[in-house]
Amino acid sequence: MPTPILDFDALAQAISGRTVLCIGDIMLDEFVYGEVSRISPEAPTPVIAAQRSEIHIGGAGNVARNIASLGARCVFVGLVGEDDAGARLKAALANHDGIESALVCDPTRPTTRKVRFVSEHFSTHMLRADWEQAVAASDEVETKLIEAILPQIARADVVLLSDYAKGVLTARVIRHTIDTARKLGKRVIVDPKSLNWAIYRGATLLTPNRKEFAEATRSRADTAQSIVDASEDVMRLADCEAILVTQGEHGMTLVPRQGEAVHVPAFPVKVRDVSGAGDTVAAALAVSIAAGADWDTALRMASAAAAVAVGKQGTASVSAAELRRKILPHATLAAEEKVVSVPDALDARLAEWKREGLRVGFTNGCFDILHPGHVKVLTAARAACDRLIVGLNSDASVRRLKGADRPVQDERARAEVLAALEAVDLVVIFEEDTPINLITRITPSVLVKGGDYTREQVVGHEVVEAAGGVVVLVDILKGFSTTALVHRARGGSK
Repeated sequence: MPTPILDFDALAQAISGRTVLCIGDIMLDEFVYGEVSRISPEAPTPVIAAQRSEIHIGGAGNVARNIASLGARCVFVGLVGEDDAGARLKAALANHDGIESALVCDPTRPTTRKVRFVSEHFSTHMLRADWEQAVAASDEVETKLIEAILPQIARADVVLLSDYAKGVLTARVIRHTIDTARKLGKRVIVDPKSLNWAIYRGATLLTPNRKEFAEATRSRADTAQSIVDASEDVMRLADCEAILVTQGEHGMTLVPRQGEAVHVPAFPVKVRDVSGAGDTVAAALAVSIAAGADWDTALRMASAAAAVAVGKQGTASVSAAELRRKILPHATLAAEEKVVSVPDALDARLAEWKREGLRVGFTNGCFDILHPGHVKVLTAARAACDRLIVGLNSDASVRRLKGADRPVQDERARAEVLAALEAVDLVVIFEEDTPINLITRITPSVLVKGGDYTREQVVGHEVVEAAGGVVVLVDILKGFSTTALVHRARGGSK
């Protein structure tokens, strides 16, 4: 069966109107980055020279962050202590767009806090220190959690239980939540930690990783088929619709109670940090299912989200724009990412490139019918710089220069064709007869034109050279002319 086309934009629009109720163990994640400078003389352990640190909302709180960053609204219920870490988490959630939190405070326990020491150069975790009390919430706190959860279920499209075994998701909290959700017709996703999956009975979907699944089912779970075989009994035990087993670089396997299993391979990606990748998967699944996606689409969304997350440092959230770039083919994204007509968008891109120390090149033209001569100039121009901007004459500008019967293609069509070329990094449409104003705004390091011009004839050469840039003339490819091609296409002679 062919993979169905994922209409990402329609799905993203549907996600933006959905609400996910997320319940689970929140924690304060701290990352201390530095370089390993030596081995400790007191013990054979690395000594890290700390250079910077970052603080993130972790655990189930990171699931909430990802739900919001993917475009849905998240109502979050969790548990904190009466301490500095708890106060910092409360403040962070209160300032986070898209998250509405209802944190229960337990003064008898510390807020879960994890500090990771990471080698900056190798992205290697050297040490983790934890402050936590991983025991079930007391009866009194358990009741407060249930009272905070139940009124929120009716307004949620999906309920997500993110279990880190720190005390929030007790058997009683889980039972009240799932039973109420089922009565209201709400789907429930569980990222489980308990090996006794009977306590999650009635959930829609369980999302263990391979290790958790193997331990819970007492199986090897080393192939897609072995996962399918081991899922049948536990699905009956948990009375769930499906089980999704995440397997890192080996992808994800979903086994539904009805229908065939679905395996989605992992995206090829350079892994920087796997912290929180499971949170991102759970969030992507929740928002997709909340928006009405089928299993296959939800899995593809989750797989792409995981690929984005592991490419970042720390406990990372994934935006809808990042997910879109990962899912859709480059050609689909070319025009909207490369064509700009607003000065502010051009300035932002220039500032980013200049911060990175990149040489910016510029060339221009009408590019009415793209031919090999154009491709040669553009390719040579890109070889002379790190980022190439192409100035494109607007339709009105082309008419003034070439006549009333030109252009053959409108400016948007011409811009999209240019944007699809690998050599082109940005296309900017300009209204004037010459690109002098655009060149002055950009001040490129390299100005490129075809060899049928002399240096003095190249518009903007004075601006570029005065700023220390250079003019590069590229030999033109004989036998190619847009005017001649248009003439022939309209029935003229060779």
